[in-house]
Amino acid sequence: MTKPLRIGMVAGEPSGDVLAAGMVAELKRQYPDAIIEGIGGQHMIEQGFHSLFDMETLSVMGLVEVLSHLPSILKVKKQLLAHFEKTPPDIFVGIDAPDFNLRVEKALKAKGIKTMHYVSPTVWAWREKRIHKIAKAANRVLGLFPFEQQVYDKYNVPYTFVGHTMADSIALEPDQSASRLALGLDQDSRVLAVLPGSRRGEVDTLLPVFLDTIELIHKQRPDIHFVIPAANVHRLEQIQSLLKDTNNAEQRLPITVTQGTARDAMIASDAILLASGTATLEAMLCKRPMVAAYKLAPLTYKIMQRLYKAPFFTLPNLLANEAIIPELLQEEVNADNMSSQLLNFFESDNSALISRFTDLHHTLKCNADKTAAKAVVEELFA
Repeated sequence: MTKPLRIGMVAGEPSGDVLAAGMVAELKRQYPDAIIEGIGGQHMIEQGFHSLFDMETLSVMGLVEVLSHLPSILKVKKQLLAHFEKTPPDIFVGIDAPDFNLRVEKALKAKGIKTMHYVSPTVWAWREKRIHKIAKAANRVLGLFPFEQQVYDKYNVPYTFVGHTMADSIALEPDQSASRLALGLDQDSRVLAVLPGSRRGEVDTLLPVFLDTIELIHKQRPDIHFVIPAANVHRLEQIQSLLKDTNNAEQRLPITVTQGTARDAMIASDAILLASGTATLEAMLCKRPMVAAYKLAPLTYKIMQRLYKAPFFTLPNLLANEAIIPELLQEEVNADNMSSQLLNFFESDNSALISRFTDLHHTLKCNADKTAAKAVVEELFA
């Protein structure tokens, strides 16, 4: 009797959990007895993944912000490697979270375990020489975006463009009516979705200024309803606490807070205010005008100013190679600025922007879950 395949995986944050879930499902379809374990979130777990640790431990962003969480992160890394040393996987796939996963991959690769990294680190935007570190850690990189291929070819590092699973799962023409029905929103109302991020630090930083923006918009357009989807139960509690601290904003303003319904909130909306990150890609695929904002710790921002070389920081603009959506950083992230940009969407014809979003959607629609799973199997038996 042959022993079942063992596949190790680590997703370090909610976007990675969503990304990996389809690949886990596809691998389980091909190999029902496969043991797929490591660190992941609810979406992966629902597909038969066994998570050894709470993913929330790794869900930290920022060069400075991560320092306070370092002891717990290092403890998890040590315990994870000990587990994989005791029960070695046939292959390990690190999903995003490069600061954590590349170290794990390098350690496992040194022990003769095949490794892959799913989601290219942003070598095309800053610290290009990291590609040498990636090559030492991973046998192959699976990438989401076509513009990444060039830099990997330049250094002869194995790379496979798989497209993006969200481009496969989101309809080219999303059903706004169905999403409004699912969220209990009036079909004729005007809706702004507000997404302050999936990490605790993001929500603490961005939600207060987002709430100021909501207040300003409400004064000018009291007909607009606001939906704030929380990424998980941790963020739900955090958001509700911040709303209560802001003079019970949820009771004073037409705000609906939901959990785990970000995509429905985006599709139900007429426009979106959100933290820059993977959510901007999802908003683009949902074909909704958006304003993307981000605030880094001052020291992190100074460091990034010196290192970051790409012309844009939001995925829609990077994919389009031009500024098709407003992207705001640091001091630009203020209520006057954001309310003005958002109100413009409610008063304009956005059809040209939606058409551009649709063109970009087609470029990423590549059956990513099957393509990624196929690449894992090919590497496994290479």
